Amino acid sequence: MATKHKILLVDDDPDLLDMYREILKQLPSAPDIQIATSGARAIALLESEPYRLLITDLKMPRMDGLQVLSIVRRKHPNLRTVVLTSVMDEQFRARVYAQGVDLFWQKPSTEREIDMFRDCIESLIERDDQAGFRGVQSKSLVDLIQIECLSQSSSVLRITNGPLVGKIWINHGELFDAEAGNLQGEEAFLHILSWKSGNFEVMPSEPRHARVIQKSYNALLLETVQAFDEAQAGASNPTAESGMRPASDPISQLSGLEFFVALEQGQTKPAEARNIENPERLAEWTRTTLKRFHELGDKLQLGQPDTVLGLGLQGHVGLTQQGKTEFCIGWRYSLDAAEVRKSTKKASALWAS
Repeated sequence: MATKHKILLVDDDPDLLDMYREILKQLPSAPDIQIATSGARAIALLESEPYRLLITDLKMPRMDGLQVLSIVRRKHPNLRTVVLTSVMDEQFRARVYAQGVDLFWQKPSTEREIDMFRDCIESLIERDDQAGFRGVQSKSLVDLIQIECLSQSSSVLRITNGPLVGKIWINHGELFDAEAGNLQGEEAFLHILSWKSGNFEVMPSEPRHARVIQKSYNALLLETVQAFDEAQAGASNPTAESGMRPASDPISQLSGLEFFVALEQGQTKPAEARNIENPERLAEWTRTTLKRFHELGDKLQLGQPDTVLGLGLQGHVGLTQQGKTEFCIGWRYSLDAAEVRKSTKKASALWAS
C-alpha cells in the first residue's frame, strides 16, 4: 500500500483550519492533513517528521508566514510550499516568491476557486518530473494565467524557457500585453503559450503599461488552446468542416465577449458553441430558463422578455431570442448592465445575419 503524502496546514484561525482541511480531504490522493495554529508549532512538526507540502497563512502573531518560509527554505529546501492568504498586496507577492514559494493563492471564496485550488494542490503533491512551470508540474501556462486572472491580480509574469524569455502583463485580472523577443501583443502571447515547460516569476505590476491585448483572457486562452488542438490534429480547415464560424468573425471582435452559444428550437445540440467546454449542458439550462421567463411574462401579461441578464462578480450572461434561435452569451465582468444588454442583442443580430 502506497504511503500517503503529508500536508501541513498552518493558520492562527481554528475555524479556517477546519474549513481548509475539509477542502483538502477531497483531494483524489487522500493525503494525510495535519494542522498547526502557529508558526512555532509548524516548525516543530516539520522537524519531527517528513512532509510533502506546507500550506501557510501570512499574517500570524509572533512568527508570521514569511518567517516560517525563511526557516523552511534553509532547513527543508525540498519541501513544496504554498501561501494561502487574504493579503493580495503586490509587495507581499514579490517577497513570497523571492522565498521560493511554489504557489501564492488568495483564500478561495467560490466553488470554482475552491476547485482550482484543489486541482493545483493535487498537482503539487503528486507530480515529480513531468513538464510544467515552477513546481506546478502538471500545469500549463494556460492554467497559471487563469489563476492570476481569476484572482483579479495585477502583476507581470516573467517566463523563461532555456534561453527564451517572455513577459505577460496582467492588470486587475485582465490581459494587457505580452512580449517575447521581437513579438508583442497576441502574437507574443501565442508564442509564449507554446512553451511546454520552464520557470515563471511573478513581478510587481506596471499599472501604467499601455494595453495592447483587447480580448478577454478567457476568450484568448480558449482560442489559443483550440488552435493548438487543431494544429496537433492536422486539421487544415476545421471551422469549415464543423460548420463553426472562424474566430475572426465580427462576433468574436465584440468587446468583453467570453463565450457564445446559439440554439435552434427543436434541436438537441447547439447550432454554434464558442469558448465553452460543456455547450450541451449550457444549452439545456438556456432553454429551461428562457421557457420559465416566457411563462412568467404570460402569467403577468407582460409578453415575452426581450433580453434576460444575469450579472455576477466573475462575469455576466445575456439570454435572448431571434426568431427560432435562442442565445446564451457570456460577457466580461467589467461591463455594466446596459453594455451587456446592448452587446447581447448585437451578438445575436450578427449571428442571425
